[in-house]
Amino acid sequence: MTVVKVVFWASAALIVYSQVGYGLLLAVIARLSRERHGSAAGTASPDAALPKVSLIVAAYNEQDVIGQRVANLKALDYPPESLQIIVASDGSTDSTAAHARAAGAQIVLELPRGGKIRAQDAAVQAANGALLAFSDANSDWQPDALLRLADAFTDPKVGYVCGDVRFVDQHGGNQEGVYWRYEMWLRRLESRLRSVTSGNGAIYATRAEAYLSVDPLAGHDLSFPFNMVKRGWRAVYATDARASEKMAPSIESEFSRKRRMARRTWPTLWGSGLISPRGYDPLYGLMIVSHRLLRYLAPFLHGLALLTSLVLIGQGWVYVVCAAAQVAFLLAAVLVALPPLSRLPKQLLPIRLMLIAQYYLVTNWALAIGLWDWLRGERSPVWETVEGTR
Repeated sequence: MTVVKVVFWASAALIVYSQVGYGLLLAVIARLSRERHGSAAGTASPDAALPKVSLIVAAYNEQDVIGQRVANLKALDYPPESLQIIVASDGSTDSTAAHARAAGAQIVLELPRGGKIRAQDAAVQAANGALLAFSDANSDWQPDALLRLADAFTDPKVGYVCGDVRFVDQHGGNQEGVYWRYEMWLRRLESRLRSVTSGNGAIYATRAEAYLSVDPLAGHDLSFPFNMVKRGWRAVYATDARASEKMAPSIESEFSRKRRMARRTWPTLWGSGLISPRGYDPLYGLMIVSHRLLRYLAPFLHGLALLTSLVLIGQGWVYVVCAAAQVAFLLAAVLVALPPLSRLPKQLLPIRLMLIAQYYLVTNWALAIGLWDWLRGERSPVWETVEGTR
């Protein structure tokens, strides 16, 4: 039983640390750093010339939204002569390219189907901006978003900047917004102390000379930040560069989206150098282990904690409590999807808490199933639009 107890306490401790303790640790380090060094915020000179920006949107069958997307970008508070809008149509079978041209995109590439990464690579080859900004076809940027992204590059050490994306939920069942607000808090702390460990596809930018062509099975969100650090750049989070996207309308579609993302996460985690300490300072290495490695291992740590706590029932009250708590959590996540609970108002606190439990379970389950998919050879670089997010 000694080995079982060690496995239980180790897995439980790693879960608590990665989900809660890591954020508290960053907050303490940030507080001590601020007290020691003071605030170090910097802004661009009002007389500084704005850099030329190539703003790239990779799109697949986005005829319903691409015109609105281009119009939103053309309306940004940024000099039109310093903004180049490029739409890279990744083998679209609809009128995406025609709608993008009609909306005023300067360059529209009609490419064979090869996946988002290769579409972005092709757009970069056609770009002439000193900065390369990227967005999804279903994103909506605030008018000053590009100015705020560009402002971060006044620091010559910054090679990558991700903005703040807010997810709009019109149905109330998907709790991604709760998770994302916590995630953004962690990224603010990481950015302040060193560099972020991941970005988002809705709003981000790089210097042209810092751009990387990565494995098409991977994505910029996870590949860019750690590679920037390894190459001597900083990867930061601009909290005031804001965008919004519709979130998946149901937990089923959210599971499908997370599962697809997980199929790209695992090869990036194991085969791209992300978990190699080479090129990391100790603090950033701690961030990678805490926020990336342990977070992605969470479903397996939960499985070990549940199994060992069940085996250890009878060895002490703590194991009974832990086993009961985990079973109750699983039941709450499952029951909230079934009548009559599924018909109750989602704003009720008990229902909201159960929905959060459901979201946590689904995202972790998607990570595990995504690993299984990848091991079985499901490694396509192409993507499909998630229903309800347009």
